[in-house]
Amino acid sequence: MANILSSLISSSNALNTYDQVLQVSQNNVANSSTPGFVKHRQSLLALPFDPAIGLTGGVRAGEVQSARSTYADQTVRRQLVQLGYAEQQVETLSSLQSIFDISGDSGIPRALNDLNRSFSAWAQSPGDTVARQKVLDGAGAVSAAFQQTAAALGNAQQEAERGVRNTVNRVNTLTAQLRDLNTLALQGSKADSGLDAQIHATLEQLSEDVSITAIEHENGSVDVLLNGQTPLVVGDQQYQLHTGLYQPPDAAYPNASASVRVLGSDGSDITAQIDTGKLGALLDVRNRLLPSYLGDGDQQGDLNRMAQQFADRVNAVLIAGNIADGAPPTPGVPLFTYGADPAAIARTLSAAPLQPGDLAAIAPGPPYVSNGVPMALSDLASPQDPADRIDGSSYAQFYGFLAARAGSALSDAQGRLAIQQSAVAQTKNLRDQMSGVSLDEEAAILIQFQRAYEANSRLITVLDQLSQDTINILQR
Repeated sequence: MANILSSLISSSNALNTYDQVLQVSQNNVANSSTPGFVKHRQSLLALPFDPAIGLTGGVRAGEVQSARSTYADQTVRRQLVQLGYAEQQVETLSSLQSIFDISGDSGIPRALNDLNRSFSAWAQSPGDTVARQKVLDGAGAVSAAFQQTAAALGNAQQEAERGVRNTVNRVNTLTAQLRDLNTLALQGSKADSGLDAQIHATLEQLSEDVSITAIEHENGSVDVLLNGQTPLVVGDQQYQLHTGLYQPPDAAYPNASASVRVLGSDGSDITAQIDTGKLGALLDVRNRLLPSYLGDGDQQGDLNRMAQQFADRVNAVLIAGNIADGAPPTPGVPLFTYGADPAAIARTLSAAPLQPGDLAAIAPGPPYVSNGVPMALSDLASPQDPADRIDGSSYAQFYGFLAARAGSALSDAQGRLAIQQSAVAQTKNLRDQMSGVSLDEEAAILIQFQRAYEANSRLITVLDQLSQDTINILQR
């Protein structure tokens, strides 16, 4: 009779254990699409079995085990930070490339072409008032094109700076969430699969913005370091990032735009640590690419150089000529003016307020050439004289190089984006194979333990009948 009762107890315990297995499986199915969730398994432990000494064996539930792979999570985060960098680059550079038109239908290329044609027309009719007016109109169009391009690049610079601030704010928001989740874990919720999922989902969001190192602890909390160096979250403490502007005290161009800096919670400059993720891409465009056009403390900027050298060359040719013969002859005057700040030439370039008769056409020589000035100016389109070139190229070619700089960066970013999208998909797929919830696998477990549950139920029915029969026998 004792053995029958022991068997009943053992079978009842088995049913309770199977119920826990089914609960874990049901939780897996319910959270199969929850970000950051990984499958869990109810471990089973065999009880000692030795009938001779009354040990009837059976099974009991052990710990619920997580299938999370720290290595797989780290691999996904490493790919996500590269994906974030490529995505942000494509987004930012796409708008930047639209500023540069190399087709010649608009902007600086169109204005330069029109001005060069007006120089050629003036050379054919040096005294024609209409031809001279077209030169003045062309100069105004060139000035306006440089100003518009500089303004558009300035807006892009402001947008990139705004993007840096917004991304830093998003990083601070996510690290605040991790701090709060850590607090729950430290209060004893480390076994909460939902809390674990939230922590890792937040880590993935954060890794798209900056490169992070996550250190997981047995208590369920996680410490987060930016690029393995600067603390962002340690336990229940958050360390916020900040942004600021910096101009070197010995800057060659002190009036140029200052660089954007990211500062740690202690005020230290950590910009150099941020070279990937969305924040890294924004900093690269804001602090490197755009200043190469508009200038910063260390450089004038190629758009400003181009505007200044073109204006200076045109002015030099005109000043060297004469407006009219006489004793003394009437000297030429400059066609372009600009401000005193070398890092703002493109933005301040303008055509001088001249009348058609103010343009000098005569090259006094020797030899004396009545249309020598417009002929020299028309040579700027296909320069032979090194003085008519910028960095060894014509002004149209140099502008093409400026446009190609943004276009090449965009092309590289687009290629990198395609590669990273594939890499992220692959690493997530491998991680899902290791620790993700498979509905087919869960269905198989449900069927397996449903059958075990039914078998134990039948066994209990048989044991119950045996017990009743034994009791009836003993009562006779």
